[in-house]
Amino acid sequence: MSTLFESLRAFREVASERLSAFAHATVPDAPGTRRAGVVLCVLEDEGVPSVVLIKRAYKGRNAGQWGLPGGRVDEGETPERAALRELHEELGLEVDPADLLGRLDDFPASSGFTITPVVVAVDEPGELRPSPDEVHSVHRVTLARLADDGTPRWVPQLDGGRLLQMRLGPGWVVHPPTGAMLWQFREVVLLGRDARVADFVQPDWTRR
Repeated sequence: MSTLFESLRAFREVASERLSAFAHATVPDAPGTRRAGVVLCVLEDEGVPSVVLIKRAYKGRNAGQWGLPGGRVDEGETPERAALRELHEELGLEVDPADLLGRLDDFPASSGFTITPVVVAVDEPGELRPSPDEVHSVHRVTLARLADDGTPRWVPQLDGGRLLQMRLGPGWVVHPPTGAMLWQFREVVLLGRDARVADFVQPDWTRR
């Protein structure tokens, strides 16, 4: 197995190099759209580099859905700052903006949000403190699982398109938008490929 999946230090070095070389796409502002930032936060879970995912609280927007820590951009904020602020508010984890490794493409969600994903690696996160108002549960998926050939599945749709499912464990299936951002992270950062996701099919229930 590549040391990229075994060592946080190795992941940080490779991710920084690949994200620096990646020409991320930025969706321009448009009437009626809002901006959000989310974090692909990599830390060691029992010594194994893993990405943090959450299941959102069963109330409000995106109730009970799988997601990455993050939320809407406040006035005067950048998406990167908003993502790190939300990471702290939702999980009690503080990350210095200087520790950002880079970002992936803006994703135009069918909910009307343009989502900017940023990537960080945290050496000593301490105990995560999820906010019960925003987070139902916290989960971790190893980098090796994300990179596994069997994790992404493509489900044919009636209109001829294909719906991505990131199958991360038993009963754990993540669709776009979150699934799309995880897939691009997998392709660009973990596997060193060029990959775009803006046109990925999104389930109808993500419009809420």
